[in-house]
Amino acid sequence: MDVREALIRNRSRRRFHQEAAVPEADLRIIADAARLSPSGRNIQALKFFISKDRDLNSRIFPTLAWAGYLTDWPGPEEGERPAAYIIQMLDTSIAANILCDDGITAQSMLLQAVELGYGGCIIAAVNRNELHRILELPEHLRILNVIALGKPKETVVIEDMQDGQFKYWRTGDGIHHVPKRSLDEIIVIR
Repeated sequence: MDVREALIRNRSRRRFHQEAAVPEADLRIIADAARLSPSGRNIQALKFFISKDRDLNSRIFPTLAWAGYLTDWPGPEEGERPAAYIIQMLDTSIAANILCDDGITAQSMLLQAVELGYGGCIIAAVNRNELHRILELPEHLRILNVIALGKPKETVVIEDMQDGQFKYWRTGDGIHHVPKRSLDEIIVIR
């Protein structure tokens, strides 16, 4: 798979084959993609908590909000929930801010996940205080995002954006549609 294909296949996946475990070895490969990513000032202040444990995952799940534009959907139901999570954290004993490292590493991890046959979703709508308590994290680790991972159970397609309508939607058959601006619209030429 080339980079372009990986980018096209790397859509936000929100429904998974929950029973299909993600082996720890694969989760370590995915986390290693973050480690190998560029880092502002090369300070490498991000840490990653990995969970593949069903019981812990069931405690993580309620701290997350899913798909803000799908207002009538509370998130994946039991059986369609992530099989694993990687929680992105800032180690404040190393740095006070993240610059753009969270986005860089999240994308790297998701591209690695796609190559391994998984899908994922970056979730920023997190009850961080509750999740921090559940994970029993030390105070110097600040939760940034949660990466939900698993074998994708949904189809996500890219659509051409029409009339500036950027919100994603689902059709009755469960296909998730993601509108994208055209290349000509985003390139500025002088």
